[in-house]
Amino acid sequence: MNNKEIFFNYQAQTTPFPIGLEIERAEGLFIYDTNGKAYYDMVSGLAVTNIGHRHPKVLNAIKKQLDTHLHVMPYGEFIQGPQIKLAEKLNSILPDNLTTSYFVNSGAESVEGALKLAKRYTGRQEIIACHKSYHGSTHGALSVSGNLLKQSAFKPLLPNVNFIHFDEMDDLSNITEKTACVIIETVQGDAGVRIASQAYMKALREKCTETGTLLILDEIQTGFGRTGTFFAFEQYNITPDILCIAKALGGGMPIGAFVSSKEIMDCLTNNPMLGHITTFGGHPVNCAAAVANIEVIEEENLIEGVKEKGELMKQLLSHKIVKEIRQIGLMLAIDLESDEITQQVVEGCMKKGIITFWFLSCPASFRLAPPLTITTKEIELVCKGINEVFDSVK
Repeated sequence: MNNKEIFFNYQAQTTPFPIGLEIERAEGLFIYDTNGKAYYDMVSGLAVTNIGHRHPKVLNAIKKQLDTHLHVMPYGEFIQGPQIKLAEKLNSILPDNLTTSYFVNSGAESVEGALKLAKRYTGRQEIIACHKSYHGSTHGALSVSGNLLKQSAFKPLLPNVNFIHFDEMDDLSNITEKTACVIIETVQGDAGVRIASQAYMKALREKCTETGTLLILDEIQTGFGRTGTFFAFEQYNITPDILCIAKALGGGMPIGAFVSSKEIMDCLTNNPMLGHITTFGGHPVNCAAAVANIEVIEEENLIEGVKEKGELMKQLLSHKIVKEIRQIGLMLAIDLESDEITQQVVEGCMKKGIITFWFLSCPASFRLAPPLTITTKEIELVCKGINEVFDSVK
């Protein structure tokens, strides 16, 4: 069998029609197929490679850690240098109430841990989430994702989960003293880059404080400079009680975390002990990569200019077939007339060597979220190509 036949026959498929691009290598902004064709990665592996593919500093950190040790013990028992350094680094960039990190393997696991933590700390059972949200595909994360189509085949899911509408002030009255937590994306990603008002986010924070409800902010897509600040919540002058991060944390390596205060996090240590446990969470190689990743963002000032670059992309993509562009930093949703036209555009861009992608919950839109390292010249070239695809739509 050739690689394509093995892929379809021996590897589990997520859809009947995967893209099927066979990858040779990746570097910086580009992914190269086995024919040597270069593709602009305009989605950063879906919000993962914020500093580009295979940054030298991340590669060096990985290689250095390989010479010391890999996995030695499930998370939380041994003191390991890379975990300590990452916890300290996160502590240095987060608000004073977010001091204590629990390292896991993925965004979905960070959500699972955060939900458990909120229920354990408050002693309450009700969870409130948002319609059209997306927090992952494990049972707990799926339970708080507001997509009935995605949920329908896997019920029953978690009980006592209720949904409110994102950025709807009146719905905040549903948060009461019975609510353990509200879990919300600071910017709704899969719903098509939905951006809440300042007033709403401030009122949400106040309502949670008033009722003793823990506020969980999911910054799995928005973290590490994507929106123009390290974390999107900084733009709302609020802080969560629990923060979920992953994707761009590892510089291309698989790692996530949920972060809270020491007081809140300590409740996972007793009644029962091992309230959350993970074998590979905080893997030393991934933690070393994550430390280097954050250092790259800081040392190379990658967040500086993100807002301007995003605004330039929005301006350059104002085409007659575009209905609306929602943009915050380098996170854009481009609305077109129909699902079919969006499919044409995504496929047309791929043929031109430009990787875009659609949204699960907003199929008439496509997403753009390039590495923060993209230059103005590269933005102009890519947008020119996308506009040519727009022109070809029938």
